[in-house]
Amino acid sequence: MKCVILAAGKGTRMRTRGEIKPLVPLLGIPLIERVIRTVKDVVDEIYVVTGYKREKVEEFLKKFSEREKIKISTIYNAEWERENGYSVLKAKDVVKETFLLIMGDHLFDLSIIKDLLNTKINEDEVILAVDTFLQNPLVNLQDVTKVKIDKDGNILNIGKTIKDYNCYDTGIFLCTPKIFWAIEESIKRYNDYTLSGGIKILSQKKLAKSFDIKKRFWIDVDDAFALKKAEDVILDQIRNKASDGPISRYINRPFSIRISKALVNYSITPNQISLFSFFLSILSFISFFYGRSYFSLLLGGCLAQISSIIDGCDGEIARLKFLKSDFGGWFDAVLDRYADGIILFGMSWYGYQIFHDPFLFFIGFLAIIGSYVLSYTADKYDNLMIKKLQNGQYLRIGRDVRIFLVFLFCILNKVKIGLTVIALIMNIETFRRICLFYRHERNKFF
Repeated sequence: MKCVILAAGKGTRMRTRGEIKPLVPLLGIPLIERVIRTVKDVVDEIYVVTGYKREKVEEFLKKFSEREKIKISTIYNAEWERENGYSVLKAKDVVKETFLLIMGDHLFDLSIIKDLLNTKINEDEVILAVDTFLQNPLVNLQDVTKVKIDKDGNILNIGKTIKDYNCYDTGIFLCTPKIFWAIEESIKRYNDYTLSGGIKILSQKKLAKSFDIKKRFWIDVDDAFALKKAEDVILDQIRNKASDGPISRYINRPFSIRISKALVNYSITPNQISLFSFFLSILSFISFFYGRSYFSLLLGGCLAQISSIIDGCDGEIARLKFLKSDFGGWFDAVLDRYADGIILFGMSWYGYQIFHDPFLFFIGFLAIIGSYVLSYTADKYDNLMIKKLQNGQYLRIGRDVRIFLVFLFCILNKVKIGLTVIALIMNIETFRRICLFYRHERNKFF
């Protein structure tokens, strides 16, 4: 499947955030890169129609293509000041089969594209992804293209100024080459160079169909205000992670999101953040191990909690900058296990140095073993709960709770009680998960 992306316009309303609209950064990533990264795994070839300041846009795309090994070709529209339908026509000579057509300044949920590509389309039709949620707060009613569809999903009318409408144009199309004929007819008959003009021509023949995105995320990033709204939505998607524990959700995330929002503007990788978080855990251990005062206990607890907050940033940066990898997730998990062990052992050693009670090592051992086994069960537990609750929030006792308890009991200067509470909670939660899995699976075997 080929994909055509329109990025030829001047984008004057975005001038406060950057001169060249496709290259305006959104949370550290240029708009055009975000669009390409969203669709790159579901299409074979990408064609970007350029126009205004083409040299800079094409230079960026060339470097991006080489760096990420993505097949990107550019098509120049010398008459970029015309309406967007003229930019679509520039792809006529290179696209001879059904293709995906999207706007270079629209962001959207990848699932929309996947479902659209799985939709049956006849050889002379065009399908437009529409938003029937008329109260969508991300839509600018003054600028959005409105659409009128009938009960069978046929497009009856489309345009920015139509009064009778029941959905919005998301700027995502599944097209056959018939779209080129339709735009040419629109130009010939009405001197209308817009893509909407071509859709109107097809609608007259009932060849313009609609696909309802069903309240999924999309936004036209057409000005600085829309850019800010897009930032907020993307950050909210990260903030509302279903598998977050209560400490992560209500205490750590508000801090880590702010840190990540600042870090996206620098060339810092998620793995580097994981290493820094681990380094803070080592400092926490050193403070516990060599300290004999309340200050060293307090410092160790604070460093442990800060490391836990920073530990959330690696995943956030990975999602914000499209840097997620199997190695990165595994590497972070390995470092977390080492960090858990050294922090809890350091806390146990501090308690032994103060109270000279060898039993503290046994409690610390139970806390470490409980922590490791709880982490071992995390993936299966998360998958089960997400499946049962369909991505709703659920009770999750994990590393965030564990490290926060270290922090809390260090503040209270209650090392013995703290280690005991951690050991009890980690092992009881593991037992609860075993019971949960047993109840879920027993009907399959008994």
